[in-house]
Amino acid sequence: MKFTREASLERLAETIETGDPIVGAGAGTGISAKFAERGGVDLLIIYNSGRYRMNGRGSLAGLLPYGDANEIVTEMGHEVLPVVEDTPVLAGVNGTDPFRDMGVFIEDLKRRGFSGVQNFPTVGLIDEDSQFRANLEETGMGYDEEVDMIREAHERGMLTCPYVFSKEQAREMTEAGADVIVSHMGLTTSGDIGAETAMDLEEAATEVQAHHDAATAVDEDVVVICHGGPIAQPDDAKYVLNNTDGVVGFFGASSIERLPTEGAIENQARKFKEIDF
Repeated sequence: MKFTREASLERLAETIETGDPIVGAGAGTGISAKFAERGGVDLLIIYNSGRYRMNGRGSLAGLLPYGDANEIVTEMGHEVLPVVEDTPVLAGVNGTDPFRDMGVFIEDLKRRGFSGVQNFPTVGLIDEDSQFRANLEETGMGYDEEVDMIREAHERGMLTCPYVFSKEQAREMTEAGADVIVSHMGLTTSGDIGAETAMDLEEAATEVQAHHDAATAVDEDVVVICHGGPIAQPDDAKYVLNNTDGVVGFFGASSIERLPTEGAIENQARKFKEIDF
């Protein structure tokens, strides 16, 4: 483990004290991680959707049976961890995985150099009112397993930064020892493979505030940041941060590595094609 939980939290506290936003970045490739770090991000998170996303597939591919999510994040660690110089790297852990002893797996992640964890893939992205979600919860593959994973990681000294989708989940994750609550507004909009269906920014700010208030009612020191849905660009994050109280940052995955890449590669290719000779 490159950074202890205490060292990671101290760095985040220093960022908050300066008045700068905490920024976490999802990294599906080593080059994404390298240049996000150079851009000054505070946390890097790698998980299976990062690989799918940077291969041109939608991020929700990470929730479908296209591969072993926990094995994929281990493989991605070989690609990302060696190029990161001075930033805590978190692993996206599939907490509902029935084929892993979570204590053993988390210790292995620590040994490999991960400083913390996040709950991804997460069943939180599946509508709570759906029969599919109900059946997952009834058969031992529900959100409670993700809460237990975060509790296990906390007890083993790792930084914990879980996604939450409701006030109740914000409370549960904080009670489990979460250090950073990431208020998730759904699949990120914009770009070629982004969502088209999402709440608006005003609704997002209201929901993020509700998650913040539920979490800080349990632990006033818990850090709360926002992610996803309509919060796709820097101005979107600025709006939410300016229209909430106590929310101190943003986590971007598609927003930091996919959306900038789409336009940059297309425009660079077009410039080469426009050469006159």
